[in-house]
Amino acid sequence: MSLVLEAVSFAYGRRTRRVLSGLDYAVPPGLTILLGPNGAGKTTLLKLAAGVNRPLTGTVRLDRVSSLSKEYRRKVAWMPQSITAMTGLTAREQVAYTGWLKGMSRGEAWDAAATALERVQMGEHSGVRTKRLSGGQLRRVGVASALVHGARVLLLDEPTAGMDPTQRRVFRDLVLRLATDDVRVLLSTHDVADLAEEADHVTTLTGGRITYSGSTADFLGHAPEGTPEARRAEASYTALTSAPSVH
Repeated sequence: MSLVLEAVSFAYGRRTRRVLSGLDYAVPPGLTILLGPNGAGKTTLLKLAAGVNRPLTGTVRLDRVSSLSKEYRRKVAWMPQSITAMTGLTAREQVAYTGWLKGMSRGEAWDAAATALERVQMGEHSGVRTKRLSGGQLRRVGVASALVHGARVLLLDEPTAGMDPTQRRVFRDLVLRLATDDVRVLLSTHDVADLAEEADHVTTLTGGRITYSGSTADFLGHAPEGTPEARRAEASYTALTSAPSVH
C-alpha cells in the first residue's frame, strides 16, 4: 500500500501563486510528522492527499487507485483542524453518520462506530451528546470518524492545536497505537513540541517545497553539534526549514 503524490501542483485561484508546484511525495509507513510553519502548504498537501482538492497538474493515488474515485476516499481519511459537534447527536451517532456518508449501510456504520470509538478510548462516552464533550474528547471522536470506514491512511491536520501539554501527550500516544502496518498516519503541525521521538518519520515542508523526508533519528541528526538534547528537534527543524532542497 502506497499513497503517492506525483508532480503535483495546486493554486487556490487561476491568478494566484501556486501553493505547491511539481511536488513528489509518498506517505511512509507508520507515523509521520509533517512539520512546517504556518502557510507552508501543509493543509493543502493533506487536502490533496485526501482527495478533497484536485491537483492542477500531476496525480494522487493509493497504489493504482486515483484520488478522484470513491474507492480512494473509502481508504483514505482526513481529519480537519476543527471538529464540529453535530447538534443533537451522540458520539456514536456522529461517527456512524460519517460512515454512512462514506457509503456504509446504516447497520454497518452503527456497528463500526462502536468499534472505532473503542479504538480511540471513547467507548464509555459513546452515548454522550457531542456538544457536551471536551475539546480533547471531540478530537478523539474526529479520529473515530476517520477510522469508521476502515481507512488505510489517516491524515490529521494540526490535531493538537489548542491542547495543553498533557492533552498533547495523551493524543500522541493514541495516534502511535493507531499507526500500524495496516494504518499509515500523517500528522501535520507547525509546533516542534508535537514531534514525538517515537514517530517513525519526519517530513518538513517550507514554502511548498519538501526540505526533508526521512527517519526521526536522521532528522534529529541535523541539529548542530553541541545542541542540548532538549533543543535538538527545534534546532533540526530550523536548519531544515531554511534548506533549499530535499534531504
